[in-house]
Amino acid sequence: MNKWIGYGNVGADPDVKTLTSGKIVAKFSLATNKSYTNASGEKITDTSWHNIVLWGKVAETASKYVKKGSSIILEGEISYRTYENKEGQTVYVTEIVGHNMHLTGSKPEEKQETKGKVQVDSMSDISELPGNVADYDKIPEDGDMPF
Repeated sequence: MNKWIGYGNVGADPDVKTLTSGKIVAKFSLATNKSYTNASGEKITDTSWHNIVLWGKVAETASKYVKKGSSIILEGEISYRTYENKEGQTVYVTEIVGHNMHLTGSKPEEKQETKGKVQVDSMSDISELPGNVADYDKIPEDGDMPF
């Protein structure tokens, strides 16, 4: 199984192209962070950069809504490929080919209040998810699950 799920911030506006075949492709970089406390007790954050490639409807959505600094959750697969450059050297490329994308918020300077709705911050950590959701308290006793 080749499955990758990441939460991060977009490093640059997507580079979107329509190929001669009519297919749409979007490419951009995504920064993900890993935080830990070192032996001295200080919090360390390591940032990893990933090359993202999106196709079709997901690429169209990215072209409309994803900008530099956008927070997204991306689901896809890791792709490895090689090619020869003009100097005849083999170049190795690792990319994440995204299949599903969830927009999780906007950059702080873009936040604005709209009539009847309030823009909220994006989640920075999965631990910020609600711990108790009311619907989970209503599981049927007979074990007949609705899905």
